[in-house]
Amino acid sequence: MTHMLKLLPATLTAFTLLAPVTSLAEDPANIYYGLQIEEFEYRYGEGGEELFAYDADAFIGTDELKLRWEGDGEYDINVKKFESLSNQLALQTPISDFWDIKGGVRYTSPEGPDRWYGVIGLSGLAPQWIEVDSHLFLSEKGKLSADLDMEYQILLSNYLILTPSASVDVAFSSDREIGVGSGVNSVEAGLRLSYDVWDRAFSPYVGVVYERKFGQTANFIEAEGESADIWYAVIGAKFMF
Repeated sequence: MTHMLKLLPATLTAFTLLAPVTSLAEDPANIYYGLQIEEFEYRYGEGGEELFAYDADAFIGTDELKLRWEGDGEYDINVKKFESLSNQLALQTPISDFWDIKGGVRYTSPEGPDRWYGVIGLSGLAPQWIEVDSHLFLSEKGKLSADLDMEYQILLSNYLILTPSASVDVAFSSDREIGVGSGVNSVEAGLRLSYDVWDRAFSPYVGVVYERKFGQTANFIEAEGESADIWYAVIGAKFMF
């Protein structure tokens, strides 16, 4: 908690400088909220590895300023422990018709010591309606890292949707305690075919996911007897409230 208190003022100050000036007078009737679970799935990998994975976010606020929680995790069913788990809380405001900037704090609890991060992020729609979500992190240890997520929805019919996705994690210096090496350390690509059962609120899907670690991060993983790259078959559902 002490680390969070140290990171929060600096992160919010940077966010305030980057964010546009917004109205302080908001009609309470225009406060919105929502919850979206993009991934809620079972993964079966090569060699019999079984994971439960989720990726979700929730928000409350106005068109001009929102408080957004983002969380994701991977639970290893075979050994009954989380391989990764993160929660992020940030303020988010639009900077153009299609892009928002956000700033806040992130807490991760992977194997090894937990970490607090200050976060600055950018999310929105790139040309061709590609959804983009990116972050720059500064950890309590002074380590700088970044990630980039992209997703595109292909409407095969009004109800059947094919969604390719990709994410990249980059670290500008290594953090051996949590098994992260410098450089591009991991890439994940997915392809999911979903069917909209109820007005985008419930969409079950099947698909495949490929994960690969690189460089020092791959060496750390292989030193623990695990594979640096793996394919998964996935089955799950999307929820939106």
